[in-house]
Amino acid sequence: MTLEAIVKSPRDWAVEPNLREYDEARRRFSWSQARADLVGPEPGRGLNIAHVAVDRHAAGPAGDCLAIRYLAKSGAVEDVSYNRLRALTNRFANVLKSLGVAKGDRVYVLAGRIPELYLAALGAWKHGSVFCPLFSAFGSEPIRARLTIGASRVLVTTATLYERKVAALRAALPALEHVLLVGDDGATTAVPGTHDLRSLLEAASDEFSLAATEPNDVALLHFTSGTTGTPKGAIHVHEAVVAHHATGRLALDLRPGDVFWCTADPGWVTGTSYGIIAPLTNGVTSIVDEGDFDAERWYRILQDQGVTVWYTAPTAIRMLMKAGVELPRKFDLRKLRFLASVGEPLNPEAVVWGREAFGLPFHDNWWQTETGGIMIANFASMDIRPGSMGRPLPGIEAAIVRKTDEGHVVEVETGAQGELALRPGWPSMFRGYWGDEERYRKCFADGYYLTGDLARRDADGYYWFVGRKDDVIKTSGHLIGPFEVESVLLEHPAVAEAGVIGKPDPVAMEIVKAFVSLKNGFEAGDALRRELLGFARKRLGAVVAPKEIDFRDKLPRTRSGKIMRRLLKAQELGLPLGDLSTLEES
Repeated sequence: MTLEAIVKSPRDWAVEPNLREYDEARRRFSWSQARADLVGPEPGRGLNIAHVAVDRHAAGPAGDCLAIRYLAKSGAVEDVSYNRLRALTNRFANVLKSLGVAKGDRVYVLAGRIPELYLAALGAWKHGSVFCPLFSAFGSEPIRARLTIGASRVLVTTATLYERKVAALRAALPALEHVLLVGDDGATTAVPGTHDLRSLLEAASDEFSLAATEPNDVALLHFTSGTTGTPKGAIHVHEAVVAHHATGRLALDLRPGDVFWCTADPGWVTGTSYGIIAPLTNGVTSIVDEGDFDAERWYRILQDQGVTVWYTAPTAIRMLMKAGVELPRKFDLRKLRFLASVGEPLNPEAVVWGREAFGLPFHDNWWQTETGGIMIANFASMDIRPGSMGRPLPGIEAAIVRKTDEGHVVEVETGAQGELALRPGWPSMFRGYWGDEERYRKCFADGYYLTGDLARRDADGYYWFVGRKDDVIKTSGHLIGPFEVESVLLEHPAVAEAGVIGKPDPVAMEIVKAFVSLKNGFEAGDALRRELLGFARKRLGAVVAPKEIDFRDKLPRTRSGKIMRRLLKAQELGLPLGDLSTLEES
């Protein structure tokens, strides 16, 4: 079978795709109509994500339908209907009200995929608060930085995570007034300086009067990494739900009756936009799995839960590929209708493997924390070009651009490499970086949002990812800022300077690699390398910490003192060194 035959879109769909004809869909689509498709809470009450996702379903015939099925690590299963989800999220909103939390206050959640995370997100939106998820795998330093930037007033976390990662930080977090603890295995907690969330929820009312949120009221704060300075807190508003709903329907082909599984952690924007909001607004059943990756268990979930639409990451797909094509054939996966992938480029072999393993290809798509929702996708009705991100969503205007010598942004010719750019105006577009307006303004020029991703567009309008314009590292779908890693390494008494790069990896796409030079009196060797790796892992967490460390007598710097990461990367990979005119003389 040829590759072309493998990726051809079927013309005899068992279920006709929501987007059947691409050009016609683009011609007919408008964001104003997409907004009109979502009913507001009531006249004069604006727009609220939680109303669109939960309450409007609970008020109608879908109220008894299954909204979320939680699969706990223990093996326990908890089903939550839209009616019950409405009551539980009302309880959380009432908890915030009882604590004196105000509209616009930031409610952070540091937890794995447990029920309380989802209640906190939806309950915070009902209350008019700002939801901010954090990776439970983060170490104490990334947690401290993000809590500080957003001036978190409320933190929801587990008793174990609090004791291990947060308790020692409390003195450095003056804005943090309330810590709501989820007891391990559902037990109540009695930790000084905290509240037991289970007790608060049991005492709260099932009824709550939805906050009067407007479309442009802040709803979400998602952190992403940059090459320099602190992490960036991307601001999203309640109107983003319009894009979450539309892209879930058009790019992921969601429809009522589907069983949908997004494997992403809500600490990553995908886990919020498409692990919480999009499936609920589209009235589907969402599978939430608390467990970590295990190939056989994942296949069993797909089979036993009757998953119809599956959204996962290229790293996970490559890990499944390593387990072999025979394993999925032991399971009945015939209910699967649509497979999608996001987080990093999906290699062509993975698209082909999807057809071999499931009888279906994986459909890659592209977006960012800043875009809030899917911008470019391979649609169910569209032929897939393996390795391509696909074509822009209806309502999204994309281009490949470059800056002229005069600083203006111009489009490049078809097939040429340039920076991927989008015309602003879609509902889930970020509205700022928290506390850093200047950083936000630099993202825009001449009527474009400049994504920082290099890409090209072919003659048929398919977009192809090339790489990052900056030094941000993409590992297993996570963006890691080298500055954050370098800063922690420099806190070790042995380290004089540090430079961090992304090193290609066949599974994770890239791993974090650090180069360090030592202060006088310290000797390079395996013992110190292990000590530095452990130091970084403890401070940064397994997601952010480097996997490899090399010692150098001196790191390459520009004459202005900036470490030349590109030169470190070129040396590591045996690539041309490029322009060395700014290299500091020895």
